[in-house]
Amino acid sequence: MTIPAATTRSMPTASSATPPDFAAIKQRQQATWASGDFAVIGVTLQGVGESLAEAVDVRAGERVLDVAAGNGNATLAAARRHADVTSTDYVPALLDKGRARAMAEGLAVSFQVADAEDLPFADGSYDVVLSTFGAMFTPDHRRTAGEMLRVLRSGGRIGLANWTPEGFIGQLFKIIGAYLPPPAGLQSPAMWGTESHIAEMFGERSSDIRMERRDFKFRYRSAAHWIQVFREFYGPTHKAFAALDPAAQNALAEDIAQLLHQSNIAGEASLVVPAEYLEVVVTKRGD
Repeated sequence: MTIPAATTRSMPTASSATPPDFAAIKQRQQATWASGDFAVIGVTLQGVGESLAEAVDVRAGERVLDVAAGNGNATLAAARRHADVTSTDYVPALLDKGRARAMAEGLAVSFQVADAEDLPFADGSYDVVLSTFGAMFTPDHRRTAGEMLRVLRSGGRIGLANWTPEGFIGQLFKIIGAYLPPPAGLQSPAMWGTESHIAEMFGERSSDIRMERRDFKFRYRSAAHWIQVFREFYGPTHKAFAALDPAAQNALAEDIAQLLHQSNIAGEASLVVPAEYLEVVVTKRGD
């Protein structure tokens, strides 16, 4: 799907009499992503980073910034294509995991702790800006999009991979939200997985936006195995279970198991769950 530069569509958002406290929300989110060990799950998503690097057409010698990089899937994909990569995240431990991966492959990558909503780089510093399932989790969507556009040169490309509301992860967040509602007025991360929200945030400053819905397949031994891994290592589910009493924990596990069984395409032998995401390539309008 391609959207012309001038095309923007409004999308209803949650409202609240009191604006969300983004600083407090971000602090809690940082603690969430620092809990567990996202890298255990992150490495299984490497294929998404490779696909995104191809969609954006990352080329040797280009200056590439990976925003909210986690343990470095898009970082490594760009570095394997001989780009000059800077990998950023606000969780230092995740950058350490990415650094270890890059060292194991002999890839030269710069790692820097940075907030996606306040990137410490000059205007027009990069040819390509990437984010796989990272930027979408920032509290202030417009500020994050603005920062990504700001540090990108005219004619440069932004590549995003964002979970959709209708997909498996979007449905998972809805289940978790029923037990632990998000702060009032906060936009859902899954809005980044909708064409209208992307067009609204990037359309006015872009010459082209290409979007395609893709599936990533989670592959685990069983629903119980998936729940065990995500309960222990994935920040949002790790924190959700920890915040509930035993009865609510059991109820949450049952609801997630039901979603997994409904989504499983592998039969009883194992678990294969397609998770839809939106692959986005934005080309910044020239001056």
